[in-house]
Amino acid sequence: MSRSPSLPDRPSRDIDPELPDDERLAALRSHFEELADVRSQLTERLEAAERRREQLRERVDRVERENETLKSSSLYVATVEDCVESEVVVKQHGNNQEVLTEVSPRMVDRIEPGDRVAVNDSFGIQTLLDAETDSRAQAMEITESPAVAYEDIGGIDEQVREVREAVEQPLAEPELFEQVGIDPPSGVLLYGPPGTGKTMLAKAVANRTDATFIKMAGSELVRKFIGEGSRLVRDLFEMAREREPAIIFIDEIDAIAARRTESKTSGDAEVQRTMMQLLSEMDGFEARGEIRIIAATNRFDMLDRAILRPGRFDRLIEVPEPDEAGREIIFEIHTRGMNVADAVDYEALARNTPGYSGAEIESVTTEAGMFAIRDDRDEVTMDDFEAALEKIENDDTSELIPSQNYFYH
Repeated sequence: MSRSPSLPDRPSRDIDPELPDDERLAALRSHFEELADVRSQLTERLEAAERRREQLRERVDRVERENETLKSSSLYVATVEDCVESEVVVKQHGNNQEVLTEVSPRMVDRIEPGDRVAVNDSFGIQTLLDAETDSRAQAMEITESPAVAYEDIGGIDEQVREVREAVEQPLAEPELFEQVGIDPPSGVLLYGPPGTGKTMLAKAVANRTDATFIKMAGSELVRKFIGEGSRLVRDLFEMAREREPAIIFIDEIDAIAARRTESKTSGDAEVQRTMMQLLSEMDGFEARGEIRIIAATNRFDMLDRAILRPGRFDRLIEVPEPDEAGREIIFEIHTRGMNVADAVDYEALARNTPGYSGAEIESVTTEAGMFAIRDDRDEVTMDDFEAALEKIENDDTSELIPSQNYFYH
C-alpha cells in the first residue's frame, strides 16, 4: 500500500524589529521566496494527487462494470421469424429452436420479421441488434473519392463515353431514361489486356458521382470455408442497398466467374457457390434501382456464359490497347506534372511504342525521370525517354511477360 509523501516543512523566520530597513526588507524578501517555493511544491503534489484520483476512479468504474456484467445472465442471439400482434416467433442461433414469445410494449413497434435480437434464458427479447454485416465487407467501402478523373485517362474516349452513359448518367439523370421509357443498363463489364485503364475508368466514375463506391477483387471472395464466400457476397450487396446510390466495382471477376467445369473438388464447388450467389444478387436488383455494377477482367475467354447474358451485364465494353494517337495522349497525361524539355516529341514517342499499354507508357515516363535524376538534372529530355525505351525493351524480365496477342474472345 503506497503512502502519501510527507509535506515540506513550513518555513518560519523571526526578524529582529531593530534591524535597519534595508536588511529587514532583504530578510522579508528571502522569507517570501521560501514560502513561494513551498507553495510551488504543494501545488505540484496536489495536481499529481488529482491525476492519481482520476485514474483510481476510472479503475473503480471499470471494476464495477465488470462486476455487474459477471452478475448478469448471458443473452443469446436469435432471429425474428414472424410477428403476431404482441407476440413473435424467434429462432435461436445455434440450435435453430423456434419459440413463441411476448414482446414488451416499448419494443413491439420496432421489431419486424428478419430482425436480429438478443434473448434471455426465457426467450424474452431484451435488445434489438443491428443488421449483421461482415467487417470484411465494410472494409471494402471507399470513403474518400478516388483521385482519378476522366482527364487522366487517354486513348479510350469511346469506352469512357459508354461507361458514363451506363453508370454515371442513370445515377445523375434518371429522369432521362424515364422520359424515353427504357431501363438503364444494370451492369457493365470492362475487358481487355492488362494496363489499359479498366480500373482507372471505374475510379473516375466514382470520382464524378456522389454514390458510395465499393471496390473488391474477385480473389477476395474466394474463401476457405463452405458458405463463407457466398455470405460475403450477400453482405456486400446488402451494404450497397443500405447506402444507395452505390457503385459496386468487382475487379478480376474471372476469379469467381470462370467457366464451370465437371471438377468435383471442394474448392471448385465453393467458387461455384460464390458465383451462384453473385448471379442471384445481380438478378435481384430492380432495373431502376440506384445501384450500378462494374466488373473488370483481362481473361474474357474464361468467363462463364451465365454471367454474360443480358440483364446481368448489359454492356460488354472492350478496352483495347491504345493506338498511336491514344499513346500520344497518354504520354502527355503522364508527363503533365514532370519538368519536360520543349524538345520532347510525343508524336515520335507514340510512334516508337507500338503495342504499349497505358501502364507501360507510365513506366517509360518514370524511367525517363530516373535517368534525369541519375545525371543530376531537373529537366527530362528526349534522350532520357529514348534511353528509358531502350532499357525497357532490353530488360531481361520482358521475356517473362506473356505475349500481348493472347487475349481473344
